[in-house]
Amino acid sequence: MVLLAAAVCTKTGKAIVSRQFVEMTRTRIEGLLAAFPKLMTTGKQHTFVETDSVRYVYQPLEKLYMVLVTTKNSNILEDLETLRLFSRVIPEYCRVLEESEISEHCFDLIFAFDEIVALGYRENVNLAQIRTFTEMDSHEEKVFRAVRETQEREANAEMRRKAKELQQARRDAERAGKKAPGFGGFGNSAMSSSATIITDSMMEPEKPKSVPVSVRASGPSKALKLGAKGKEIDNFVDKLKSEGENIIMPSAGKKASDVSKVLQPPVNTECVHLKIEEKISLTCGRDGGLQNMEILGIITLRVSDDKYSRIRLQINNNDKKGVQLQTHPNVDKKLFTADSVIGLKNPEKSFPLNNDVGVLKWRLQTTDESLIPLTINCWPSESGSSCDVNIEYELQEEGLELNDLVITIPVPAGVGAPVVGDLDGEYRHDSRKNILEWSLPVIDENNKSGSMEFSIAGRPNDFFPLNVSFVSKRNYSNILVAKVTHVDGDSPVKFSTETSFVVDKYEIL
Repeated sequence: MVLLAAAVCTKTGKAIVSRQFVEMTRTRIEGLLAAFPKLMTTGKQHTFVETDSVRYVYQPLEKLYMVLVTTKNSNILEDLETLRLFSRVIPEYCRVLEESEISEHCFDLIFAFDEIVALGYRENVNLAQIRTFTEMDSHEEKVFRAVRETQEREANAEMRRKAKELQQARRDAERAGKKAPGFGGFGNSAMSSSATIITDSMMEPEKPKSVPVSVRASGPSKALKLGAKGKEIDNFVDKLKSEGENIIMPSAGKKASDVSKVLQPPVNTECVHLKIEEKISLTCGRDGGLQNMEILGIITLRVSDDKYSRIRLQINNNDKKGVQLQTHPNVDKKLFTADSVIGLKNPEKSFPLNNDVGVLKWRLQTTDESLIPLTINCWPSESGSSCDVNIEYELQEEGLELNDLVITIPVPAGVGAPVVGDLDGEYRHDSRKNILEWSLPVIDENNKSGSMEFSIAGRPNDFFPLNVSFVSKRNYSNILVAKVTHVDGDSPVKFSTETSFVVDKYEIL
């Protein structure tokens, strides 16, 4: 027999799934299936109809038909046997014989059809063999995965054991009055590079800015080494990094405790504490078009002493981008509109104690590209079997200072590590997640642009979408609290603020 095509169609001849086993155009197969219902005659038990050129062998499936299109010189008995096998395959993948269910599992059906017929000729297979072939179950793969998982568990257990040993050695050294060895950032001092909230106090001078320093995942370690034991620790840390663990090391000459202070700054709060928080959600096209940008901000008040519960907040709104402001329902809107002062409608009432109360929030939604705080341009270009990728960033909002900027670029799997050329900042290749992370500690008006170049096997579409994360102690909308005063007498009240501008989503598609 020569089987031209196998299809599942409606009673009107509309094709839902069709697999052609010889070279046929889409117009040809659609025309054959559209003509099929018109050729059937009522009142006869035949399960096939013929035309001058082809034969239709079919079987009803409730509201659908399973149809085989064959040549006229094919063996009708073999055609009917093949049709029965096709009809038994469909319930294996579809719970109900309806158009929506067939469409949902169309690729599964096509793979199964290919196991039954090859180049128009029936393969000697049964339903059980088709199920096995399409599952592509491999005993060797299962063994490999089991061994890999066992190795990972053993490595994690060894890592925890070593961490406990290092912590115990540090405690023993402290009890003996000796200087604790700097264990390369491993143990309790190993901190993640996630965004942390940076705090300012309005009543204290600003402390000098510090930036966590991370060592590139590839390349020699620059951590402090103390004799043979230090070498053993560095070798173990290098082994963990080669397996994809994210180990952050302190720079030479710094203790592990110093790194902890940089990554977790203390929050000095007054009895009146204000949080000014903003989140950005941004989606950009790879060609530069801004699809959507949304900024959500809120000022949260917390009063921890009853004598400061009857207060007012003077707001400095220096926004020039057109944000929409909204006050809490209990806040006097007329007072805020006239004087930019936040106070309760009833001056005799007090703000609740030891509760975070949102007093003012704002929102900005735009597609204006000039308002993007940080533009990212990715230019992948094919060069033979590999791609040369150039990525650039530029800070458009010069009043911002972005800390811990990380640009995450997806890279193809199984092609090795990228070859990085020119680079501003640091990079890390994670072979487990198939990503390349480009990190920069600070982006401001003095360091507003930079670039990175690398080469790796792949196609231009493999390097999207890019994801960006950062944190800033200056808010985007430039809305601040200037002062806090008592309702009675307008005497100033000492207060502290905590400002953060973070990323909810920042994608370049």
